Amino acid sequence: MENILIAGSTGYLGKYVVKEALNQNLSFKAIARNPQKLDGLGLSPNQIIRAEVTKPATLKGICKGIDVVISTVGITRQKDGLTYMDVDYQANKNILEEALKSGVKKFIYVAVLHGSLLTHLSICNAKERFVEELKQSGLDYCIVRPSGFFSDMKEFYQMAKSGRIYLFGDGNFRVNPIHGADLAKVCLDARSRSVKDLEVGGPEVLTHQEIAQIAFEVANKPKKLSKIPDWVRKTLLKFGGLFLNKKQFGPVEFFLNVMAMDMATQRFGKHTLRSFFQQLRTEN
Repeated sequence: MENILIAGSTGYLGKYVVKEALNQNLSFKAIARNPQKLDGLGLSPNQIIRAEVTKPATLKGICKGIDVVISTVGITRQKDGLTYMDVDYQANKNILEEALKSGVKKFIYVAVLHGSLLTHLSICNAKERFVEELKQSGLDYCIVRPSGFFSDMKEFYQMAKSGRIYLFGDGNFRVNPIHGADLAKVCLDARSRSVKDLEVGGPEVLTHQEIAQIAFEVANKPKKLSKIPDWVRKTLLKFGGLFLNKKQFGPVEFFLNVMAMDMATQRFGKHTLRSFFQQLRTEN
C-alpha cells in the first residue's frame, strides 16, 4: 500500500486531508507541532509525527518509507515571529529536502490560483519561490492551485449579519471558492494524476454581488450594498504598509488584490456556498 505523509495537518485544509485519508482507509502519517490539535479525528498515535516544519532537526527521517508527500503548509496570518518566507518557502523546502533524501516518489503542494502573477505580494512570493524549488528538484510533483477557500468567504456573511456588505468596484469579479472537504479529495486524487499544475475551484462560479445576495438571504437581512471605488483600494494598498506592520499587512495586501480580479477556474466538488453560510448561521 502507498504511504502518504501529510504536512500542515492541523490547519484548515490539512485537517480535511486527514479526514479524507481516514475515510479512504489510506496508509498515512501526519506531521503536527501540537498533536492535540488532531484530537477527535480518530488517528492512532503511530499515525502522528510530532515535529516542527520550521526546524529541520525535528524533521530528520520523517520521509522514510513514504511514497507521496502532501503539503498544505502555509500561514494566512503571521504569528510566532514567523514570516511567509519562513513558513511558505523555507518550511516546505525543509520537507522537500527530507523527501529527496528518502526517495519519495511524488510531492503535492497547495499554492494559490494565479500565484505566478501575484509574486509582488509577500505570501505569493514565498509560495512561488517554493514552487520553483519543487520544479527544479527532479521529483515528480503536482501544484494544486485553489481559487479560494470557503473560509475566505466568511467575511461576506459577517458583513451581511451586520446589515451591509462592502464591495470593491462594481462587484462583478468572479470566483468559485472550494470547500476544504472537496479540495482534500483533489489533493489525494492528485497522487495518481499526471498533471503538474492543477487549478481547481468549487462547483459554483459567482460574482461578488451574487455572493453578497446569498449571504443576505441566509442572514435574513435586506440587501444593502456599498460599492467602494477602486481608487480607494489602491490607496489602501499604497499606504497600508506604512501604517500596518508586516504581519498585519500581509493578509490585507493579499485580500485587496484578489478582490479586484477574477479568481474563477475549473469546477469541482459538491459543497455550495449557501450551505456554508447556513452552517455559519447555525453555529452562531
